[in-house]
Formats: sequence, C-alpha cells, structure tokens
Amino acid sequence: MGKKSRKRQSESPRPKRVEVPFVERPFEGLPGETDWVAMREVVPSATATVRTTAEYGSREVVVATMLPELWPALHREDGTVLVGLQTAAKSGDASRDVAAALLLALDAEPGEPVLNLGILEPGPRLQDVLDLTVPFEPVVHDDFAFWLAEDQERDADVTAAIEQSSEGIVPTVKVAGVESAYWCRMGREFLRWARPEPQEDVLDAFARLHARRESELEEGARFVGAFRTSGILVPVWELVPGTEADELAAPCAAFEKRLEAALAEEGPLDADARRARAGIVSRQVTLR
Repeated sequence: MGKKSRKRQSESPRPKRVEVPFVERPFEGLPGETDWVAMREVVPSATATVRTTAEYGSREVVVATMLPELWPALHREDGTVLVGLQTAAKSGDASRDVAAALLLALDAEPGEPVLNLGILEPGPRLQDVLDLTVPFEPVVHDDFAFWLAEDQERDADVTAAIEQSSEGIVPTVKVAGVESAYWCRMGREFLRWARPEPQEDVLDAFARLHARRESELEEGARFVGAFRTSGILVPVWELVPGTEADELAAPCAAFEKRLEAALAEEGPLDADARRARAGIVSRQVTLR
C-alpha cells in the first residue's frame, strides 16, 4: 500500500460507538421495582424467579443478588439460568446491563458463566425482555448455596468456596406485611426500607415527620438517614437493640400510614421541616 493510500485509510472516520443512555430510575415499570433495587444494593443474598416473554423463549430465569466472582450471569449445568444484580459491569442503565447478561446466558452452553458483557450499546432492557405479569418475589438466603443445583455434587473446593463467600453475609430478613423493608444485623439491628414514591416527595414527607418528632419507627427506633440509589430513596432506622424481624410488621404498617398522610400533605415545608430536610439530605448516601 502506498503512502497516499495509507494516509487516506488513516483519515477515514471510524464507526462511532453509541453509548447506553443514562437512566436514573432503571427498574421503573418492573413488578417489584423497589425489591429489584434492594437486591442490587442492600440485600446480600437473595433470589427471585422471573420469566422472559414469548419473543425470548418464555424461559424462567433466577435473578440473584450475587454470583461467583461477580459474574453477570451463569447458565448452570442443570439448565437453570441465573443473572446477577451485584456485578462490576455498569453502563448508564442497569436494566440494559442485566438484560444483556440474561440474553447472553440464555445462549450459553450449560455449565458456562457469562464472564463479561463486552462493550454495551443500546438494546433490549428488562422491561422489553421480561413478562411483566409475573410478580417479583425475593427469597432471602443465609448463604450462596443457590449457586449450585440441589442435587449437584459438591467437591471440597466448591464447598469451601461457597462457605468462604457466605462468611461475610450480613444477616438479613424481609419484613412481612409491607413491601421492600429489610431487617439486618450488623452488630446492631437496622431496618432499610426502599420506597417507590419519587425521592423528593419522600424527603419532604420525612422532613415533616421528623420536624414533628414522628419519624421514629417505634419508641426507641430512630430514623438515621437514607440511601439514594437507582432513582429511589431507602430510609434507614437504627432499631432498639435485640429487635428481631418478626417484631416489625406492626410498627412498619403503622409508620406507613403516617408516611402516606405526610406524602399527601400539600404546600411548602415550614421552617422546622426545612431544617429537618436539610439535616436528612446532609446524612444521605448515594449508592451507584
């Protein structure tokens, strides 16, 4: 090739990569949006079963908090497809990421993991791939034994890997009777409650309650702040020492009524509520 030809080739434009657009609330529109977010951010070990649409084979898929080595997905030897929510692969749209992993796993051979997603471009999202009539019902686990089929033979290495990964799991229980509230024990007991309402509305409602000294879940269970993640707010309470998850159903139901009443209030915040809101915002943590 001559110098002129090489120059023309080097000057020719390369195809421009199309980036995945950022989506602030990626799981919006899915059944159980707040549980999707909780499993992605604050629940250590849980699974839920979803189903793809007829276009994508009407296949049942297990959504998991985490897979070995943060794999995006795994086509298990028994044919079960698992897709992880807590992974290293992140574009501007978590729904697109998970859908891409799911589709790659469906095409993989049994026993093969999806190790990475490559360079992602716009494509099908979970809202396009999943049957949205199927409810999303997380089951919380004490370990990562779900990585393997129940009848799958486990050698010493596999057993050790599961035990080692499970050692760091924070004890977590889903509270009965309300949506997406999770008790956990990290030396002390806490409640994390993912809320479906718009973030700013939840902040205003909590500010009103906090200013009126009504933000405690129950006596002694104090509101300590919130996580902001995937377009929603996850308020957090430090519970009375020794509180168990099965003791929270009634306090959560009662608090939800107070919160709904505060959400329904109209008009600007008063001075006390504005100060309370500023304090809440200063303590919130953004998870990405």
